Amino acid sequence: MTELLTSAQMRAIEQAAINSGEVTGLELMERAGRGVVEAVFEEWPELAKTSHRAAVLCGPGNNGGDGFVVARLLKEWGWEVDVFLYGDPAKLPPDAKVNYERWCKLAVVAPYIDDGEEAFSLEPDDYDVDSLVFDALFGTGLVRPVEAFNAFGWVTQISEWRLRINKQRQGGFPGPRIVAIDLPSGICADSGRYLSSGKQPRDYEAIRADLTVSFHQLKLGHRLGDGPTACGKSTVASIGLEASARPTVPPGEHTMLVERPDFLAPKHSGQHKYSHGHALILSGGLGKTGAARLAARGALRIGAGLVTVGAPQSAMAECAAQLTAIMLRRVDDADMLEDALDDDRLNALCLGPGLGLGRDTIALVKSVLATKRATVLDADALTSFTDAPEDLFELLHDKCVLTPHAGEFARLFPDIADKLNAPASNGPAYSKVDATRDAAKRAGCVVLFKGPDTVIAAPDGRCAINSAQYDRAAPWLATAGAGDVLAGFITGRMARGDAPMQAAEAAAWLHVECARKFGPGLIAEDLPETLPQVFRDLGL
Repeated sequence: MTELLTSAQMRAIEQAAINSGEVTGLELMERAGRGVVEAVFEEWPELAKTSHRAAVLCGPGNNGGDGFVVARLLKEWGWEVDVFLYGDPAKLPPDAKVNYERWCKLAVVAPYIDDGEEAFSLEPDDYDVDSLVFDALFGTGLVRPVEAFNAFGWVTQISEWRLRINKQRQGGFPGPRIVAIDLPSGICADSGRYLSSGKQPRDYEAIRADLTVSFHQLKLGHRLGDGPTACGKSTVASIGLEASARPTVPPGEHTMLVERPDFLAPKHSGQHKYSHGHALILSGGLGKTGAARLAARGALRIGAGLVTVGAPQSAMAECAAQLTAIMLRRVDDADMLEDALDDDRLNALCLGPGLGLGRDTIALVKSVLATKRATVLDADALTSFTDAPEDLFELLHDKCVLTPHAGEFARLFPDIADKLNAPASNGPAYSKVDATRDAAKRAGCVVLFKGPDTVIAAPDGRCAINSAQYDRAAPWLATAGAGDVLAGFITGRMARGDAPMQAAEAAAWLHVECARKFGPGLIAEDLPETLPQVFRDLGL
């Protein structure tokens, strides 16, 4: 998997390379600027065929220095380039100042005008569809809301233009394309959240780009929160640090991007169904069995050798009419569940989907957790503990996975959710990664916090993001029952013997792949049925 970096980790990597004598800061800035130009021409090859016009908005730090390099390289390519600087050139960092001076030998730099009339304008007559506007204002170094800076006028101009083009693009509105260097200005690099004082409308809190070019590795903000929306499309440009010695980072501070699992072993001859585990999924009563049946189908399709649905007497006929390969057992209450659990071949359990709320569900959860077997708790199994989440935390163990969506997360971890949902006025802002790590530590087990930026964390700090964004966007997952299937996927992987963190990562990744494979029109029932084709595509 690929590691996602915080802004501090990225600075440490760059500084270590500089301190070692491997490279200078000025050389890194040159590589960054060149990487941006190469990424632009790769994304829009037609722009490399002849000269066009560009505006480069440079900020007061090294992000602005990258912008000066981009401007110089485009001018050498024959482009007409306008460069604007927010800040005092005398106060630029040393490397940025060198590149400012290099640009000044080629053309003028227009300053930001503080009297209320900005020097930069996004009039369509000035910048047509083949023009580019480069956002080199703040990048990953932003720690305050953009409205705290005089350059906020530029941000509002670009935001207004974006709103206009989004409404009029169908009619051929000839606006320029926006390229953000490292991150769109206004986005926190560590959380993907808009840094805001709360005084500005959301549409004016950050620049929204068509293309964002980052360096060396993606940052957390490219994959979390509002980051992907603001970035448009995100790509990484090499600045030659791949072979560099890296500063030591404690294991619990790494955050990985979930990618294709390399441990999805196929079934082999010589094995039998019990070699692949037996999962038990508990169901609700009459008329409430659909969620459990979805989870059970997911568990069976993803590889569990056997799956049994445990249902109360009232729902037995309903389940029997719908289940074939999945077995059925009567489970009316905690006592009957304990009888079922006498079979130690039941090695993975799932409670919550459609199970119902209240004392009966709490009793079932307690019975299951007492066995210390691999367990997924979802939906009603989580919400039933809203009034006393600490009672649940006392029962949980390291073979559990909790799978809350935002509402369930807030009910279990209200103080953590409040901290996450509070306005982010300073950076680095508290992120979904921070919140999920804190929740996992408190619960003592793996927590999978659902969303397009699903975050999975273990109590020891290990963390991964399953990102359904950019080219992996899967908006069709916003459908009833999709989360139930995910719970079943995780249960099935744990029945196969995966550790909780490993099972959650694999299941979340496959969940998105199934949605992408099926495409528009997806309903939850389609997810398990699409798995065989996804597995074939993986060569399993």
